[in-house]
Amino acid sequence: MRWEKPTAIQALSIPPALEGRNLVALAETGSGKTGAYALPIIQKLLDSPHPFFALILAPTRELAAQVHAQFVALGKAIGLRAILLVGGIPITQQADQMRISPPHVLIATPGRLLDHLKKTKGFDELKFANLRFLVIDEADRMLGSDFDSVLERILCLLPTDRQTFLFSATMTEKVGKLQRASIRDPVRVSTRKSKFQTVTNLRQYVQLVPQVELDTYLVYLLRVALCSNLSAPGLDMLRLQQAKPTAEETESETDWADLK
Repeated sequence: MRWEKPTAIQALSIPPALEGRNLVALAETGSGKTGAYALPIIQKLLDSPHPFFALILAPTRELAAQVHAQFVALGKAIGLRAILLVGGIPITQQADQMRISPPHVLIATPGRLLDHLKKTKGFDELKFANLRFLVIDEADRMLGSDFDSVLERILCLLPTDRQTFLFSATMTEKVGKLQRASIRDPVRVSTRKSKFQTVTNLRQYVQLVPQVELDTYLVYLLRVALCSNLSAPGLDMLRLQQAKPTAEETESETDWADLK
């Protein structure tokens, strides 16, 4: 993966994570935060490998797919089994995959995970009895009015004797409330120096486009930027909706990126 040295958030997060501490980490998207929690989880998995070892919750299908890809790449040498639980893939197909090859790491959107807990035979809180790690990634994006109840229902089913990592770009009131309710005595780390800070390696481009070609460029960018990211884990392309999903749709699929 061409990693030569840890990023700032990795250097701050990995040592306390390996010591068994809970984490609340503030870091921008693109700062290497996936590695900050994936590497300690994989290291601990080597010491005590068993299915349903870690659960990573992400707010969108695209982010979940990226996290899944990194776990697969980082854990390839040790035979790590990771599964992606998001909308767009038949729930029965995911259930069959878990039954045939129980995963060490589950990367899921809250809505699809809750769907499995409701509908998949044998997939219940007992499966998570030996869960060692819970990661809530991009918590500030996950905690909206449509997400709170889903996340609360999931947290109630998980064992309390676990390590919990909460990663967020900002510390909102709701993120703080979640942290106080679900994480005991966490180590707090942050790479943010200001409210409006962005990652230093962020690249921004401006492309001047004739008015008559705007639609053409939009379709091209969606194909390159969105389809390529989502097709890697075998997902079908989605229809994009202009309207915000309803609470019922969000509970089922969590975010527009999970709508079938």
